[in-house]
Amino acid sequence: MGIERKLVRDKVPELLMKEGRLVNVIKVSGNELCNLLVMKLKEEVNELSMSLSIEESADILEVLETLAEKCLGKAWNEVVKVKEAKKSKRGGFREGIVVEYIRK
Repeated sequence: MGIERKLVRDKVPELLMKEGRLVNVIKVSGNELCNLLVMKLKEEVNELSMSLSIEESADILEVLETLAEKCLGKAWNEVVKVKEAKKSKRGGFREGIVVEYIRK
């Protein structure tokens, strides 16, 4: 038995069939696609946490870009604009600043 019901990159089924594997494919959209994309994002983030690599980082970006387009109806450049605006106003994460506590 193999993998069942897993969102994969668009060309994966074709590549698997070329290897002689039996692959049953369905296409999903709407809420179902968005739910599967969120699951895929969690999977990819978990993989990155186990193996910090540019490949895993690229996988996360691919999922995020698709989420923006298919689930939010936004082009990737719009996401980048919002990111840059937030970074300009509140900063990024590059300096490694950690708040240990906040008291009133």
